[in-house]
Amino acid sequence: MQSMPGGRRGGLRVPPCVMKSCSRARLDVAMRIPADSPTTAALSEGGVGWGPACASGGQVRKLGWCSMSSSFEAAASAVRDALSSAGRGLVEREAMVELVALSAVAGEHLLVIGPPGTAKSEAVRRTARVLGGSYFEYLLGRFTEPSELFGPVDLRKLREGIVETETQGMLPEAEVAFLDEVFLGSTAILNTLLGLLNERTFRRGHTRMRCPLRVCVGASNALPEDESLAAFADRFLARIFVEPVPDPRLEELLAGGASLWGDADAHVTSLESLDVVAQAAREADLSGVRPHLAHALRTLRAAGVALSDRRAVKVQKLIAAAAALAGRRTPGTADLWPLVYAVPTKEAQALARDVLRDVLAGTENPALPAAALEASAGPLARARRIASAGQTLLAERPVDGNGEALAAWRLKLEGVARELDAGFAPESLPDDLKVLRAEVTGVLASGASGLESSETEVAV
Repeated sequence: MQSMPGGRRGGLRVPPCVMKSCSRARLDVAMRIPADSPTTAALSEGGVGWGPACASGGQVRKLGWCSMSSSFEAAASAVRDALSSAGRGLVEREAMVELVALSAVAGEHLLVIGPPGTAKSEAVRRTARVLGGSYFEYLLGRFTEPSELFGPVDLRKLREGIVETETQGMLPEAEVAFLDEVFLGSTAILNTLLGLLNERTFRRGHTRMRCPLRVCVGASNALPEDESLAAFADRFLARIFVEPVPDPRLEELLAGGASLWGDADAHVTSLESLDVVAQAAREADLSGVRPHLAHALRTLRAAGVALSDRRAVKVQKLIAAAAALAGRRTPGTADLWPLVYAVPTKEAQALARDVLRDVLAGTENPALPAAALEASAGPLARARRIASAGQTLLAERPVDGNGEALAAWRLKLEGVARELDAGFAPESLPDDLKVLRAEVTGVLASGASGLESSETEVAV
């Protein structure tokens, strides 16, 4: 695996701008603190949960970037600006960028399901860059060795009979991680990952250490069918299913992709801001929203969509994180939308959107607009985008004398028509799309007739 400039071989991929914002002292924190040590308990002082720290002479020293000096409002605003910058140029992946941040604030993990080449890794990479954290990325395979993720065994210690892992620059020291084809890992890798993801603790041989991981994003082409992987997959609370960019937005895809080639400056926040928002989420009073969440869960059960007790309890963390990122200290019904992303399968998520339509009617989140809209509207949100793109395209018809421009315009209209037919059954087509389809069909039909007439005249 190749490394990015400024990164390290072996899976650690830290973009240069992140390297500038992370001193080597911060990146090289040993973190070799036994899970059962008194030091571990001391890390939770100050209300920030466990955090990166180092031990020296029996004293625990908090790193300055973990202090809660920033105000909540300023921190939430900084994270919002950073996410807006990260999503720029990523067509149809804005919701994924926002869910990475939502999961990081909640202290949970995100699973992305979609075909290869759909910008999954690019979205995570850009989010990690703007959040300012150390980043680890790796593509797993059937023959991936644990040392490729967690680090090699320290040979000097091994001569002394101590099996200790050298974790510098590897997954146990990352703050944001992306594991592609995550379900292809061996049993040894997945068992170690379970502890790292669930407890933020790395255990291997004589090595016991707390990990600074905020969020791990796992990716796969499909959900695993093997029942033995179910327990591991369940550690990813939030799930998003991505598809290739639709025809009407291909021009945006090309322009956005080209813009990513440059080294345009992105708005970068700090993990301190993320920690401030995460602290507000942990302190949020959920008593007011719990009755509404319980009602939503009962509605899902009645429709045949059952969440495990663990997922039902943990979804409260996503709701609190959504409210905190929006600048609200107290979650309300406008923050219930992350429940949809906690539903395990694509089909069940579609059903959840349908049966929870009334519950999610008040969804609103200025910090995570794409994710909130996708959760509450789903296909309707997509329909609105298609309708808007189609109406804009119809209004931009070239003059009749410009044959080349007209031909290109017609190709775009045909793309809109294909997207309508492929994405919606005729009986389920929303009213605005029915109107759009009739207009597009009429224009294409008249254009075809005009073309046939022109060809006839030329033949005569």
